[in-house]
Amino acid sequence: VHCRLSKEFSSPHTSTIVGTLTSQVSRNGHAVKEKAVLNHEDLAGDQGTVDDTFDDTYHEKEGPRPPLKYVWRNIILMSLLHLGGILGLILVPYAKIQTLAWAVLCFVVNALGITAGAHRLWSHRTYKATLPLRIFLTIANSVAFQNDIYEWVRDHRVHHKFSETDADPHNAKRGFFFSHVGWLLVRKHPDVIEHGQKIDLSDVRADKVVMFQRRYYKPSVVLLCFTLPAVVPWYFWEESIIISFFIPAILRYVIGLNAAWLVNSAAHMFGNRPYDKNINPRENPLVSLGALGEGFHNYHHTFPYDYSASEFGWRFNLTTAFIDLMCLLGLASDRKRVSKEAILARKRRTGEGSQKSG
Repeated sequence: VHCRLSKEFSSPHTSTIVGTLTSQVSRNGHAVKEKAVLNHEDLAGDQGTVDDTFDDTYHEKEGPRPPLKYVWRNIILMSLLHLGGILGLILVPYAKIQTLAWAVLCFVVNALGITAGAHRLWSHRTYKATLPLRIFLTIANSVAFQNDIYEWVRDHRVHHKFSETDADPHNAKRGFFFSHVGWLLVRKHPDVIEHGQKIDLSDVRADKVVMFQRRYYKPSVVLLCFTLPAVVPWYFWEESIIISFFIPAILRYVIGLNAAWLVNSAAHMFGNRPYDKNINPRENPLVSLGALGEGFHNYHHTFPYDYSASEFGWRFNLTTAFIDLMCLLGLASDRKRVSKEAILARKRRTGEGSQKSG
């Protein structure tokens, strides 16, 4: 099976391009951000989408921030969900080993639906997937229940394009709680809505698998996120229905949510910045461990079109290993990768001097 691995700056003109790299400082509100003066297509070829690169022309509106409007339905449901997760933790010692193994498997599938699916495949187009793999990742995404793929991609591209501004759905400058879960408990800032409507999603709309999921998202979540994880232990090895529901379904879901949220919160606040010291996202190996490789966040925001979201391959990065396996099986292809030369050049130019990631 031929697995193509594309590399940034892999042409004979590498030294010329790297040698002509310059930078400029642009102001975005009170934030100062250094940007490479490079045409995105020269930099990445077909490696991604211009809607996942920071837009330094955006300016936050002056004056007081719009008042918070609480979404009480979400507040109540999220509180009950986490209480259910606590009950699931209490029940762990009473569960059969098969049930715990099943919960772990559900968590991994849950996570891959976000990391390998909504994030690296559909949001950033860092590799190509065949129809069977896209169907699997769509099913896994419904297991994760973190909004349908179309909506997830829209919010994530807005996050990258307007990172750490009022147009960022989970702006980390509004504090840990807001970027972790608070953004889901209040109405979106008007700038998030306005700029989210301008994001190009034509590629996602063209994917019939994604649009099928969007059409039937609610019943798919009921079946795949809650019913199936609970029924399997109860039916196949006669686990208690209470344990079957509160561990593989509820506890697994709560852990999956918080692992993903830590990428928005902890990985934007704690860690070092070896690639670009001018942006907030950090390298956080602990987040990577829980989020299957998504915590190398300074790297990811510097090179969003890299399929591995890290320069270190499989280290703390089960998602990269999964994509590589899919490529070996002929289910994935055209993985986009940044060359070591380009990474080193960027470290020297904008990094904070940290030689180790994390």
